[in-house]
Amino acid sequence: MQHLRDISQEVCQDRITLFLHTGICCAAAIITNSPPWLLASYSEGNLFQLTREEIQILLAREGREKLFRQGITLAGTKCLLIRDNLYTEGNNTMDLRTKGQSWSSQAVTVIQIESVYLVLMGQKGTEGGLLNLNAFEMAGYIRKAIHQRRANF
Repeated sequence: MQHLRDISQEVCQDRITLFLHTGICCAAAIITNSPPWLLASYSEGNLFQLTREEIQILLAREGREKLFRQGITLAGTKCLLIRDNLYTEGNNTMDLRTKGQSWSSQAVTVIQIESVYLVLMGQKGTEGGLLNLNAFEMAGYIRKAIHQRRANF
């Protein structure tokens, strides 16, 4: 699979910046799993601190049921797994929630886009459904950029 060659870091950063200005998200990142690394992130959010180990655990195809029992840490923030359809054809999303009081926890959405994954963290008080809508919209823009880039080569 191609990763960084599929979309430029500049395109990723532009899309992240655009969507964070909507006020729904407070952090965003675009990651890949081969090799696991962070392609782009919003410097003022905390997802720029995602580690390779966290990315490997998040995107591993094996042992996913363990994520429901143990949760996962993203950028040092403990999260509970709500729904995992990341590798379900036609859905390709995962919903998480940061641990904390209900009023202070945050929705987190992961969506697969070709060979990369978008991770969005909502502002406190933003519902997961609204975050998902924004994730799908942002994924559409990124998918279009990938296809345009491939068409040019």
